Amino acid sequence: MNQLSRCLALRPAPFSSSLRTIRWNSSVPHDGPPVTETNRTEATMKRFWKQATVGRQDDSYTVLLDHRALKTPSGNTLLLPPEKSLVATLVAAEWENQETMLKHHALPMTALTSRAIDEMVDEATRAEVRQALLEYLDTDTICFYQDYPPQLVDLQAQHWDPLLTWARSTFDIDLHTFDSLLFNSQPSETKSKMEEVLSTLDHWEMAAMERATYTTKSFIIALALVRKHLSVEQASLAAQVEVASQIQRWGEVEDTHDVDFHDVRRQLGSAACLLCSI
Repeated sequence: MNQLSRCLALRPAPFSSSLRTIRWNSSVPHDGPPVTETNRTEATMKRFWKQATVGRQDDSYTVLLDHRALKTPSGNTLLLPPEKSLVATLVAAEWENQETMLKHHALPMTALTSRAIDEMVDEATRAEVRQALLEYLDTDTICFYQDYPPQLVDLQAQHWDPLLTWARSTFDIDLHTFDSLLFNSQPSETKSKMEEVLSTLDHWEMAAMERATYTTKSFIIALALVRKHLSVEQASLAAQVEVASQIQRWGEVEDTHDVDFHDVRRQLGSAACLLCSI
């Protein structure tokens, strides 16, 4: 199954028109961020729209809440180019599937898309994000190996070794591995080359790269996902090697391991879908 098919597999069920609606009303003067749909829900935690749909504005897609264009927290209309129709569908589905009370964790596509539109179009912001992400190279999850227990050793070899080989050969870099968190760093030449790679990413890719890095605690896993070398499931497994080894040894902790399992896939899935062109 290719990356596009995996993204399509995440497409939500058809919208429901039977969800309960609670209108938002306020007479209090506003002196702060722009009054947008996303900020209203942030303030009230309540659904105030009847229906969320995908609309067109000139040559772009947008998301409509009761025929009003959805805006980002910074007040920009959430506009998506023609090749991002899947993203528009997923954002609309997030809003349509909210019930009486807003659930922030159920809006990953909205948050990520807004991040790309509000912040990642600015070169100064992208430069700051590049530097922040490069710092993860020195503490990258897949560069810290342990020789015990056997379950962990096997999972490291299965999920991390191929990734390191891919990164070294694809970008012609030297990546060191460590067995301690103290006083370790990757070569400066490696960081320079990776900064050059990041500088080629557009605002959609940078937003996806940022989310994937923070989710996995791994620059390399995130880059492999953005470059479509890894699927969402493969990236999730690589990011959760240590947890998987603990589950193999001691069993799963209900409402902890299972919640993390789905949250990682939700976050990485949103990043992968943001990069889809359909």
